[in-house]
Amino acid sequence: MEFARSALRNFHQKHERVKHTVHTAWRYPLPPWGRFVMGCIYFSIPVVGGYAVMQWAISKSWESIGERGEKLRLKSVEGRGDVATLEDGTDRKIGAGGFGMGVHLAQSSAEDQERNRQMLERFFKKERRRRKKMVDEGKEGSAGENGG
Repeated sequence: MEFARSALRNFHQKHERVKHTVHTAWRYPLPPWGRFVMGCIYFSIPVVGGYAVMQWAISKSWESIGERGEKLRLKSVEGRGDVATLEDGTDRKIGAGGFGMGVHLAQSSAEDQERNRQMLERFFKKERRRRKKMVDEGKEGSAGENGG
């Protein structure tokens, strides 16, 4: 136990020396354009890294479930928000409960899903009508300008 403490203390002291050297001896004042470039680099590293991680996660998802979910055993999600089916066929509740109390997962019944589907279809139908009306009005306006 004493060896671990001395090793951690030694590591901490060396780390502090490195930090002090980096922030004092290696410091070089940058001109404004240099500060701008460094700001761009510091900003872009997490953005590019995050993009790479997301692309990796998408490819892994496509490998396991398919691009459109065609590899899934169960295509329906009815009542499956908080239940996982294990390999032996038994269902197990997940989320909100147990160690750490978990997360409350969303659930939806077949009725909820059907109602949401109908509302989404109505929304898209209204949106198509609105866009068609805008296009038609645009054509009439330009024909009136050219004709008169």
